[in-house]
Amino acid sequence: MSGPAEVHEAAASTGDKEFQVPEWETAAVKVKSANTVLGSRGSLRNRFDAALPPYRRYLGLRRKTFLWLLLGVVIALLTLVIGLATGLSQHSRHDLPLPSNAKHFTGDLTYYEPGLGACGETDSSNDYIVAVSHILFDAAGPSSSTGGNSNDNPLCNRMLRASRFDDQYGEQRSVDLKVVDRCTGCNVYDLDTSLDAFEQLAPSASGRVDVTWAWLQPVQTGT
Repeated sequence: MSGPAEVHEAAASTGDKEFQVPEWETAAVKVKSANTVLGSRGSLRNRFDAALPPYRRYLGLRRKTFLWLLLGVVIALLTLVIGLATGLSQHSRHDLPLPSNAKHFTGDLTYYEPGLGACGETDSSNDYIVAVSHILFDAAGPSSSTGGNSNDNPLCNRMLRASRFDDQYGEQRSVDLKVVDRCTGCNVYDLDTSLDAFEQLAPSASGRVDVTWAWLQPVQTGT
């Protein structure tokens, strides 16, 4: 007759009674758990082999070589997409009508009732001031919409010249305007100015007209 089975040193309790768990039972549980994990891995491997059988060739290549090639193509495509996105972002900023851009821009001209502007200056409809697009203003520097102090925006107090051909008088008319505000309803090339400034270029009844404008570069004074 064989001797009693060895038992695990740790004791388990059921209700008020305690009993010892045999080592062979604990080992069986561990083996079962390990088999479950291995079975799960094997199932995934079987599914992968069913989708891409290892004995077949892909584009004339062995499966392992083909998978490495596929990984390289995916990485190259991701790199290309990221590069294009970065390039487009830089290109878009380059085309913004910032003071560093010496081009002439064409957009819509409207007018509004000025007050306390984004640059911290209070103006009236008699002042020759302008609000530039929020897209342009926010791209140039600090803005309250991005958590900064818009008074420190480098576009504040910059001068620009707005021009358009007056059909009524048959001549080109221009007005110089100081940036004091940001226009949330303007597209990137649009300008929103005071009533008096607007009437230098078009009748107020027009409401919205086309305008061409460019930045005035600060005059360099000699020392």
